[in-house]
Order: sequence, then structure tokens, then C-alpha cells
Amino acid sequence: MPADGRVRHVDVYGNQARAVLAADTLFLSRFPDGWKVTAAGCEERPDKPYQCEIKGG
Repeated sequence: MPADGRVRHVDVYGNQARAVLAADTLFLSRFPDGWKVTAAGCEERPDKPYQCEIKGG
């Protein structure tokens, strides 16, 4: 992960969330034991879904 991990903003949609950091975008899901990252290294693409380097399932 890039050294600059400062959070710029977080959007929460029920049990899903997006965290926009200074140098990365993460997607998270809420599980019974807490929030977990489900995708990282994500880049926004105009008119398309984010492209993520790491995806969990």
C-alpha cells in the first residue's frame, strides 16, 4: 500500500462502503465480525466500473 494512507472520504451504502484515500481507493463489506476490505488498488474509470488490482470474494 502506498505510504500516504490518509482518508479523504468514506461513502457507506448499507453493508458496502468505499474509502477514498490520498493514494488509493478501497471497497469494504460489513461482516458479522466487522468491516473487511474486499477490493484495493482501485482506479475510477469514466462511465465504467472501478478497475481494482486486488479483489477478494
